[in-house]
Amino acid sequence: MTDSDSAATVLVVEDDAPTRAFLTDNLAADGYAVLAAPDVRGGLDLLASSYPDVLLADVHLPDGSGLELIRHVRAADGLGASVDPRTPVLVLSGRSAEVDRLRAFEQGADDVLPKPYSYPELRARLAALLWRADDRPARTRLRSGPVELDPATRIVRVHGRPVDLAAKEFALLRALAADPTRVFTKDELLRSVWGFRSPGSTRTLDSHACRLRQKLAAAGACAVVNVWGVGYRLVDGPA
Repeated sequence: MTDSDSAATVLVVEDDAPTRAFLTDNLAADGYAVLAAPDVRGGLDLLASSYPDVLLADVHLPDGSGLELIRHVRAADGLGASVDPRTPVLVLSGRSAEVDRLRAFEQGADDVLPKPYSYPELRARLAALLWRADDRPARTRLRSGPVELDPATRIVRVHGRPVDLAAKEFALLRALAADPTRVFTKDELLRSVWGFRSPGSTRTLDSHACRLRQKLAAAGACAVVNVWGVGYRLVDGPA
């Protein structure tokens, strides 16, 4: 794996739990950051807030078709924190007939891999999609006060100075930066950043938010506001 794709984020939308776990484990072992969802709704949430570099979607999902995800991606305007309409999409299909492959391509899929497939082939196709995607121009940078995020390079700066964030800290900051003054509920953030379907009483979000707030504060930004009993927002007042 090259340095350019080792940090790539793959969104896996697959309803079969063993297959989803297999893909998540193997892609993570290959150096990818992996997000996973079991249905269209979860996939849409992660597309909107976690900004994956490539989408890997099954066609048959419990609440709709994976083709809905492709339509959503291709219809995006690409402004600010919106879904990038140029996101590469690899479709996994249980139907290998030509008409089914053509339907996926007509909706905007970049590649179609019929089931059953081998993991090495899937891995090679993902790498090829990411290699071609390297030529895309950088996405619009996000700014909120002294905080600036560059989604293409995953660099965060405060007052022009880079701040080193862990992968999930960056994903959390990016989600909050999509609408800096809006209060995102804890369930929303756990679902979109971590892919949790039943958040329960986990302290994962609070610990990451605390570390993110400390790092930004050390760089001179007062950000990541805890709205007690509700969730978090990036800034308190006008962005």
